[in-house]
Parts: sequence; C-alpha cells; structure tokens
Amino acid sequence: MPARAIQRSAEGAQLELFRSIPGDLSPRDAQDLMSWPFFSLAKRKRVTPIDFSMGETRISVEAVPEHGMATIWDADVLIWAASQIVEARDAGRPTSRLMATTPHEILAFTSRGTGRDHYDRLKAALDRLQSTTVATSIRQEHQRRRHRFSWINEWRELTDERGRAAGIELILPDWFYAGVVNRSLVLTIDRAYFQLTGGLERWLYRLVRKHGGHQAGGWSFDFAHLHLKSGALSPLKQFAFDVRSIVHRQALPGYRLAIEHAFGRERLLFVAEPVDPFDRAMRRLKLKPVDKLP
Repeated sequence: MPARAIQRSAEGAQLELFRSIPGDLSPRDAQDLMSWPFFSLAKRKRVTPIDFSMGETRISVEAVPEHGMATIWDADVLIWAASQIVEARDAGRPTSRLMATTPHEILAFTSRGTGRDHYDRLKAALDRLQSTTVATSIRQEHQRRRHRFSWINEWRELTDERGRAAGIELILPDWFYAGVVNRSLVLTIDRAYFQLTGGLERWLYRLVRKHGGHQAGGWSFDFAHLHLKSGALSPLKQFAFDVRSIVHRQALPGYRLAIEHAFGRERLLFVAEPVDPFDRAMRRLKLKPVDKLP
C-alpha cells in the first residue's frame, strides 16, 4: 500500500524526491568529513561544543541537551546517503537532497540489526543529526565566512492509509550534498568499517583512508596533531594510550599501522596493504571479490 500523501515543508515541496536504490552498494564517504572534528567520538551523550581552528579551517559544532551531539556512529546515515547519491549519479539517474527510504535499508547497509531496538536507535541518530548545528569555513570562497547547517535539515516518518509505517523521508543540507556530487570529494571505504566498534578507531580509519589512500609510502601524523584534529574530550595522554592500543591490535581494515619516536614525539605511520589485482578488477566491475581457494 502506498505511503499516505503528507504535506511537505516549503523546502521539501521545492525538491524532487529521490527514492533510495536497494541492493548492496559500495560504501562512499565524503572527504570533508573524514579527518576533521565534526562528530562526537563517545557513545555517551556529549553536549560540550567542538571549537576547532587549524590554519584557515574553522569548525564549530554545537548540540542541544535533549539529544546531544551527533556521533561518528550516527554519521553512518550520511555514508549511506553519500553512497546512494554517488551510485545514482554514476548510473545517470537524477539525485536530490530529498531522499525517501526505509529504516531497514539504512540498517542493513550499515551492518546493523533490524530489530525494534535498532529502529529506535536509528530514529535517535536522525534526531541528533537534525539537532546538531555545524558552522565551517571549509569550501567557502571567503575563509572568514562560515556555512551553517545541520546534518539533516528535517526528517519524518511516513505511514500508509492504515497508519502503518511506510518508510522515512529526509532532507540533506546543501553543504553536504554539494560535497557528495563533486566526484573529487568522495572516497570508497572498506565495508569492514561498519564493524569497527570504537569511536576513535572509526575516526582514525577515515583519516587514514583520506590521507594514506593507496600511496606506496603511506603517511604519518604526530600524536598531538591527531589529538587536535579528533576533537576528542580525552586528554592527550589518554588519547595516545588509545591510539597505541589500536596500533597494537592492527584494528584498521586495509592498513598497516606503526609508531615512530623522533625528537621526543610519537608519530603514527600508516600504509595501505597490497590489494590483489583480481580483487581490484572485480570491485571496479562492481562484482564481489571471490575468496581465494586454498
């Protein structure tokens, strides 16, 4: 039974509706979100603002006490949205900031369960994404000016004529959407990312994926620099301890991590693990890589 027609907001009424594409899409992430401090890395509620400044980059993130700040787990919804938009764009389909989908599609894509408690957590995530406000100089023509937005302008649940759940609609902000439709500002990420349970290791994977890519020589960052870029509330000493634990466990899919000590400082080194040429070709053709036979 079709979803019941509900009066959209003024913004929604001006946008074409994009219906999500079912299936196992490749996860894509917006590069602007991959190494800057846009999200809380803690599972407990955070209301302390993020106020970040580095060079010409300025970021401030504020939360409301009722919901708390959007977390890096909540950002999985944005990865889902980016993946949908890129897939449609590459197929020559029109895209839009107004998206219609079902909670089941988002939960399945992000490797979550589909029980009632997971649906409730998704709704809470959408509330945090909608209520968290961001101001940033990134991608602004005049760096002193900031673009202000929420991660989701608005969202709503749909019902059919009998009042039963029939999916959700959400509206993405201009700033995020513009970054996703720009081919140079999106990267494919490893699906194993969704299995990472720690906020810091999730953030670190995204940073490593953005800066390390598949360069033969890899990349490195000073621990203090990483701490600043993470926006974490933990002191540097605790942050460094947690990073060492991630290195010890080799927790980031697709990358080898190491620690270097130089001039009294610790640096994190990371390099991409070699990719099998056959697997790369399979992924390019959007086919699932076949496990190697013994």
